[in-house]
Amino acid sequence: MNHQFSDQRFSPAALAAQIQSVGVDIAGVNLSYGSNHVLKDVNLAIKPGEFFAFLGPSGCGKTTLLRLIAGFNTAQRGEVRIGGRDISGLPPHRRDVGMVFQSYALWPHMTVRRNVAFGLEERRVPRAEIERRVDAALELVGLKHLADRRPSQLSGGQQQRVALARTVVIEPKILLLDEPLSNLDAKLRVQMRQELLSLQRKLGLTTIFVTHDQEEANTICDRIAVMEDGRVQQVGTPQDLYDHPANLFVAGFLGTANVLDGAVRDDGAGGRAFVGAGFTPVALPAAGVETGAGGKLMFRPQNLAIRADGQAPAPGHARLTGTVRHREFLGASIRYAVDVGGQLVQVDAPHQAGDALLPPDAPIILDLAADKARFLRQ
Repeated sequence: MNHQFSDQRFSPAALAAQIQSVGVDIAGVNLSYGSNHVLKDVNLAIKPGEFFAFLGPSGCGKTTLLRLIAGFNTAQRGEVRIGGRDISGLPPHRRDVGMVFQSYALWPHMTVRRNVAFGLEERRVPRAEIERRVDAALELVGLKHLADRRPSQLSGGQQQRVALARTVVIEPKILLLDEPLSNLDAKLRVQMRQELLSLQRKLGLTTIFVTHDQEEANTICDRIAVMEDGRVQQVGTPQDLYDHPANLFVAGFLGTANVLDGAVRDDGAGGRAFVGAGFTPVALPAAGVETGAGGKLMFRPQNLAIRADGQAPAPGHARLTGTVRHREFLGASIRYAVDVGGQLVQVDAPHQAGDALLPPDAPIILDLAADKARFLRQ
């Protein structure tokens, strides 16, 4: 990928201009190691310029899928297409993909400049162009003043930026990030995820990010594929996944979820209601929910409101009655764990200075807006 420029300065803007956004399509991918079926019929369409995440617990297949796109793994069935082109049979160096590893994989004996230049040297780019592109990449990540240092002389966040510069300098079509924040402390992770997002937006580069941390995925990604046991459970924006999970796994993986056991009954007016111990019937949409069906009612701790004894429930709300088992002071809120009909429910109550806290074993009355609850099958 040799580009000639009439001007003598290869700026960060010029570097970004050379990168063209392309989409990634994964169709019918199955991958096994012997009898271990790691990826099971994976189908995904990632849009050009999108910041996309593979999110899931350890062992769910997310890193295997990322390495498959990079060319380090081979699927027994299915295709991977970049920009509409099937690259399944191509070796890694012919895929125009850049990957930032969890360990950063920097050469310890090389300076920052040499680390960033390495990929261009391997591609036999002319020396003058290497100098311009390396300067531009280091300026883009704010490390030009540290170009002569070695990785051991850098902080974790600086090493990560070197790894990013080394990747974007080769002008990849796709940027792959394998848990790049996991080696950083909590405060630096927050800072670096915003830097990652800012860099991705500047470059307009299609980026795929692997993480097990739902907060990381929620704060920087346009869309997320939630994975479990080698399968994609659901794809959507962070808000869609949180508010409308497709199943109990997605509900529980993205934040705290309350789940009540019960069954669906006819409400006597042509509708459906979810009924169980410790709460009044919760109205459900009639479409797609069969009377007599067993299942779960899912809602979030902030969907509940504490009510005073004798106060009638608001229209469209169900009433839950229970006993406080324990509480946690979280600063902005108090989280109460409440026994409702033998099932534990968590409720977040906003906290203001001077508010009285409910003690353990105190009776409590809660209201739940029916339109905030979601019925999920077993």
